[in-house]
Amino acid sequence: MEAATAQRPRPESEAEPVAQAPGGIADPAPLGLAAFALTTFVLSMFNSGLVGENAEPVVFGLALAYGGLAQLLAGMWEFKNANTFGATAFTSFGAFWLSFWAFEQFFADSIKSESDLGHGVGLYLIAWGIFTAYMWIASFRVSVAVNVVFLLLMVTFFVLGIGDAAAKENIVKIGGYIGLATAAAAWYASFAGVTNKTFGRIVLPIKELARK
Repeated sequence: MEAATAQRPRPESEAEPVAQAPGGIADPAPLGLAAFALTTFVLSMFNSGLVGENAEPVVFGLALAYGGLAQLLAGMWEFKNANTFGATAFTSFGAFWLSFWAFEQFFADSIKSESDLGHGVGLYLIAWGIFTAYMWIASFRVSVAVNVVFLLLMVTFFVLGIGDAAAKENIVKIGGYIGLATAAAAWYASFAGVTNKTFGRIVLPIKELARK
């Protein structure tokens, strides 16, 4: 989710200046990553069973406002930055959280069969896993930090999808723990992005990958 139009990377050091985003606007990637990370973290706390499911509705407002709308805005700003990877990723995952919120609020109760609900949600998650898989491949020309985020997220989607489709609570819990790792990786990438931009030098490395 870093800028796809960056210069060929140089060795990172504390003295190295960090370029500002083109077009006169701030880099939206740290915002998009933070919105994704925080929403993923809270949902994964429930998926892993670390927090009781009775409090799960707290996720829905977060999915609408932060994971959904804030990340969607980050995607729109990445279009302004001519960053195809960031625009596709943030806009898509913003839409993911908006669709998650809409499904839980308006449509989930219309599926009366628990088996049908599990199969439908499993299909939904696995489809997002497929999208994340090809974005992971594209991230090999972004940065190591972003590549790790997409790798973990891809695994999270597939594991959760399989768990829901098969009605296996233990598999869903495993997916929740992988989701927590995904959130941590995304938070690091966001932390590095905003800190490096603010300090004007590399404080936290993300290891940009070469573009040929």
